[in-house]
Amino acid sequence: MAKFDKFSVIGKIGSTRMVPLFFSSDAGKAKKAVKACYDAGARALEFTNRGDFAHEIFAGLMAFVRENCPEIALGAGTVLDAPTAAIFLQNGADFIVSPCFNHDVARLCNRRGVPYIPGCGTVTEISSAQEAGCDIVKIFPGDVLGPKFVKDVLGPLPWTKMMVTGGVAPERENLKGWFGAGAFCVGMGSKLFPKELMEEEDWEGISARCRESLEIIKSL
Repeated sequence: MAKFDKFSVIGKIGSTRMVPLFFSSDAGKAKKAVKACYDAGARALEFTNRGDFAHEIFAGLMAFVRENCPEIALGAGTVLDAPTAAIFLQNGADFIVSPCFNHDVARLCNRRGVPYIPGCGTVTEISSAQEAGCDIVKIFPGDVLGPKFVKDVLGPLPWTKMMVTGGVAPERENLKGWFGAGAFCVGMGSKLFPKELMEEEDWEGISARCRESLEIIKSL
């Protein structure tokens, strides 16, 4: 079961305003990538369900995190249905993220007291997710919807906590645009974990990118 309750996870995300997200089919690399982000100050991280046997890698990663990165909340991303969510929850997922909204996943996560962050692209989807108990919604794809979408949503729905994913980069102007529009947090993937750094196992480089991003966000 999850190590952290719903409110603790939301608090961790809110404390840094950034959720690094990645997938690696190499369990060893996955552990080192998480440790690099943890050492940089990240306190919530999403491991995406995008490869064969992802749940097995996640299970090993969770055991590693609980021993070596005790303050980090580890979630599972790209979860499309309740059966898949149940597998990751059984392996200790602290939160679940989807590219879309699914009522069955929301019901399951609510029953287990685990945050569900579904992808939404309209005010109607955001409202439906909130009615289903989602405290944070994922604005996806961010690079298509843009900062103006975030700002405009907060007009009629000012209580909305939005995590923007897709098109987020570890650059001041990019991050300033999202947080200036009112984003609660950002999810950062390939720009934070460049393919070349992962292949070269440049964990110091990844840690530096993560640390710099967190510092920029804090300054904003």
